[in-house]
Parts: sequence; C-alpha cells; structure tokens
Amino acid sequence: MNVRTNRRQTGEDCTGFTLRPVAGLLSSRDFLAGLAFRVFHSTQYIRHHSAPKYTPEPDICHELLGHVPLFADLEFAQFSQEIGLASLGASDEVIKQLATLYWFTIEFGICLQNEEKKAYGAGLLSSFGELQYSLSDKVRLGHRSPSRSWAATIPRSFQVRYNAYTQRIEVLDRVSELQRMVREIKGEQCRLVDGVIAKTWCEYFKEKSPRWRTLWGK
Repeated sequence: MNVRTNRRQTGEDCTGFTLRPVAGLLSSRDFLAGLAFRVFHSTQYIRHHSAPKYTPEPDICHELLGHVPLFADLEFAQFSQEIGLASLGASDEVIKQLATLYWFTIEFGICLQNEEKKAYGAGLLSSFGELQYSLSDKVRLGHRSPSRSWAATIPRSFQVRYNAYTQRIEVLDRVSELQRMVREIKGEQCRLVDGVIAKTWCEYFKEKSPRWRTLWGK
C-alpha cells in the first residue's frame, strides 16, 4: 500500500512511504531502520470492542487513523525518514534518543498554531480519550526543536543518503560518492535558478505588457 497525496489539482504525488505488515512489535532499531527506507511497519490486529477509545498497544486503527494521513504530508514524511536515516549505524544510546524523539513528536506531538494547541501525534489522533486530555489544561508541555544539525553530530565514520531512484541507502564514505553527490546538487541548483529567472520574467512581462496580462490573466 503506497501513501499518496494530491499536491496539485491536476495529479498525484507520492511520498514514497509503504506500509509493511508485521506480526508484533519491533525493536526500536529495526523500526527506525525501516523509516530510513520509507517503510512503515504496521500492526494488523484491532483493539477490543469493549474499549474502542483507547488501546495500550498500537493496532490497525492507530496505524490507519494516526500514521497514514500524516505520511501523506511530504514534509512530515521527510522528517520521519530523517529520523530513520540517523539511526543507521548509530549506537544503542543514540537509538534510545531517537526513539524518544520519535515518541514525543510523531507519536504524541503537539504544536502551536496561531497560539492554539494542535495535536499531530498519531497516538493522540487515533485515541479520542487521549486527544481530549492532551489538549486540556492538565497537560504540561515540553519544547523540542529537532533539527538536521543534531543528526550530523551523531558519532559515526560515514554519512548516508536515500536514493529515491533506486530506493536504496547509499553510504557516503568514498570521495567518488561525495563528488557525484556534489554534481547532483549543482544540477538541482541550476534548475532552481532557471525556475526563479523564468518566474521573474513572467511577472515582469505581466506587469509591463497588456498582451501578457491578457494571456496570463490578471
């Protein structure tokens, strides 16, 4: 099952995340490693009908109502994958830190939007009781600002990147790999500059030429 989201009215864009069923809970290292490959391991059982509002362990309602909609957001999907990439080759202590970060953001995260609390953690979105409680005044909120710069401080002798074309993890431990990555970045920069220039010229002609205003609309 691939997670897709409509970014434009004319088509679909895929975040690349795939759900993969598992029979039970995985270790933190194995679960986070899956995120690096844009794979989310999903449980298959469903909570008991006697307690529909809450389950002590993740079930299929939690996965589909909490996680899947968020993986349809490109920035959120990228953030999830960054946590997974940071876990590859990391020590047990770093794995614990990444699992804690995952717990207080992707699972039970709350953010402020226009000074109003909004829940985005999957554990909150999939539990009516937890959601109500988390947005009440009884909860003491902590502040976390995860950044890619912190991941760069993880002690390991290599760096990794995900190649979306091959759907593989590339280990950046050789000069040739780094040089190839630099060429790719330069190519992306050229396309970005060309796009900015084209947009600027279009706006200029729309402003100066009545004919262009007619063609492009007011």
